[in-house]
Amino acid sequence: MTAYRAEELEQLAAAALRNGGASAAQASATAKALVQADLAGLPSHGVSRVPMYVAHLRHQRVNGNAQPVIARQTQSTTLIDAQSGFAFPACAQAVNAAIASAREYGIGIGVVTNSHHFGAAALHLDPVAEAGMIGMAMGNSPAAMPAWGGKTPLFGTNPIAAVFPRTGQNPLVIDLSLSEVARGKIMVAAKQGKPIPLGWALDAEGNPTTDPNEALRGSMLPAGGVKGAMLALIVELLIVSLAGAQFGAEADSFFEDAGNQPRIGQLFIVFNPAAFAGEAVYHARLEALIAAMLADQGTRLPGTRRFDAQAKAEADGITVPEALDKELQALAQR
Repeated sequence: MTAYRAEELEQLAAAALRNGGASAAQASATAKALVQADLAGLPSHGVSRVPMYVAHLRHQRVNGNAQPVIARQTQSTTLIDAQSGFAFPACAQAVNAAIASAREYGIGIGVVTNSHHFGAAALHLDPVAEAGMIGMAMGNSPAAMPAWGGKTPLFGTNPIAAVFPRTGQNPLVIDLSLSEVARGKIMVAAKQGKPIPLGWALDAEGNPTTDPNEALRGSMLPAGGVKGAMLALIVELLIVSLAGAQFGAEADSFFEDAGNQPRIGQLFIVFNPAAFAGEAVYHARLEALIAAMLADQGTRLPGTRRFDAQAKAEADGITVPEALDKELQALAQR
C-alpha cells in the first residue's frame, strides 16, 4: 500500500487521464472528483476507476475534449449537455446553476444529458451544503437490475443522494444505490478474487450467486425488493424524460473497455430553506429530529463515517493498493 496526499494523487490521476486522451480541464475535474471519493472512504468510486476511464477514452466511449454547454435554461432550470465527456465538469456546472436559481427563486434544478459515470452521487452536493441549502442528486446508469419479477437487466443501480446542512456541524449526507449494494463493490470483489454475499446479485440465468464475475455478467438485486425496483424505475423515468438521456439498457456496461458512448443523465435539485418556512424553522426542525435520533443509543447519523474517513485520510494520507498504484504510475508515464 502507498499513502498519498490528496494533491499528489490528483496529479497522478490527472496525468493518467491526460495520457489517455482527456483535455487538461476534463482530466483535472475528473481526478479531483475521484480523489474526493477516496478521501470520503469510497475507494470503489475513487482512483480505482482511472484505468476504466482511460480505457473508455481510448475506445472513444468518452469525448476527452468535450466542453459542457447549456442546452436550455429558464429562471429555475438548466439543462447541461455534457457532449459525451466525463460527467464531473458538466455536473459541477449543473449544480452551480441550480444553486444560483435557488438563491433567486427558492428552488433550482440542474439536469445533465449525454453524460458518463458520475461517481458517488452525494459528493456533487458538497457545494449545496456549503451554500446552506438542501440538495438532492440522482442519476441513471447502464442496465444492471431487472424489472421486478424479471431477470434481464433493464435499470441501472440509479443512485439517489441528499444533503441537509447544519449550523456549525457536518451536514447530514444520505447516499444510496438502489441495488442491494453499489455495483462498484462487486467490481472491487472481482479484482480481489473474493466472493460476495448471497442476496447481492443474480447470474446470467437469474440464479443467486456469490461469484462476483458471474454477478457482473448477470444482474444486481434491488434494495428492499419491489420497493427498490420501483424507486429505480422512478429515477430512470425522471432522468430520461427530463434530460433526453439514454435508458440504462441503451448504454453499454461501464465495465467493458469497448462499447458505445453511454449518454446517460443526472438530475440535481436544490431547495433554499429561506424561501419556504424560513432558515430558522428549517434548522430548528432539523436539529429537533437529530436530537431525537441521537437520544436512541447506537444511532449513527448518515454521513458520519464519511467525515471520519475524510479526517483520517487528510491526516494519514490516502492509501492505494500496490497493484493499482503500479497501474496508475504506468498510465501516467505512458
